[in-house]
Amino acid sequence: MKKSLTFGIAVAFALVICAGPAFAAVEWPEKWWPSKWGAGDEKGSFNTVTPRSVMKALKVPKTGKVYRLGRIYKQGMPLFGNRSYALHIPGLPAGGPLGDNQIVWNDEFIIGELGQVGTQFDGPGHVGIMGKDGKMRWYNGVELAKMENVYGFQKLGVEKLGPCVGRGVLIDMVGLLGRNMRLGEAILVKHIKQACKKSGVALPGEGDIVVFNTGWGDYWTEPAKFNAGCPGFGWEAAKWLVKRNVAMTAGDTWPVQQIPEQIMKGGKLVKDEKGAFAIHNYMQTVHGVWNLENLNTSVMNQMAREGTYEFLGIFVPVQFWGSTGSPGDFIAIK
Repeated sequence: MKKSLTFGIAVAFALVICAGPAFAAVEWPEKWWPSKWGAGDEKGSFNTVTPRSVMKALKVPKTGKVYRLGRIYKQGMPLFGNRSYALHIPGLPAGGPLGDNQIVWNDEFIIGELGQVGTQFDGPGHVGIMGKDGKMRWYNGVELAKMENVYGFQKLGVEKLGPCVGRGVLIDMVGLLGRNMRLGEAILVKHIKQACKKSGVALPGEGDIVVFNTGWGDYWTEPAKFNAGCPGFGWEAAKWLVKRNVAMTAGDTWPVQQIPEQIMKGGKLVKDEKGAFAIHNYMQTVHGVWNLENLNTSVMNQMAREGTYEFLGIFVPVQFWGSTGSPGDFIAIK
């Protein structure tokens, strides 16, 4: 009996060591690929954008009113970590005069991370996972060694995705709660259902674009506060959205997900002390559901005031070859 007990303790200890602290709360298996869209797929959730889904989305607009939800790119906007952005007009003018008509012109020179600043789209090559075998992998299990190239990734670049056109659903948390959401506050599945019921639109489903209005964008002119954390969807809603097979998630915060993250412990939600953007990994790396960040809160508030909870949504990633992300404007048509 004593020998069996000793052996059992040894086995349990070995399992704990093998699991390691970094993998204690991970919500996916060690081998989470291939993707449901096939081993060679690089599009992920944009596979749900089909001629049928586009034609269905084109039936949504009734008035033709256009809303631009993207932010203006300029120096001084909130930037995560040590990212940078600057635009210069060189030369003044940059060229000319030429010809009998004496033409002159200006150009711009942009310095910084263009794909991951301002209104930014997270593409397949953005967030990856270091496995227990020491290999770094991105969407569909693509290893860094098989995609790396200093002039742009050979695999998983945003140019592989195409445009995202679909039925958009505004989840107006500000209207639902009667206030802006707070730091680290989680959007739950019940909130999504309540918001849709209140606004009279169908729940988000396959090929839909889900846009969250948290009110956090009111701090856009206060970069330190804006970047300190944010409300957003948590684990429960993330899993629900993946099952619903949505085309894209979007919102007015820098990660759209909840920061700091929370996990269920003892029947209560508590701060996840070990996770680091794990919901990003779950949604993007593991399940290939892409994310559009830093949309304009004031425009979403206007949409809510005007009853625009369902719309035709359009986002087209700029075709930077091998890029991890893209700037751009998100268009909603009522």
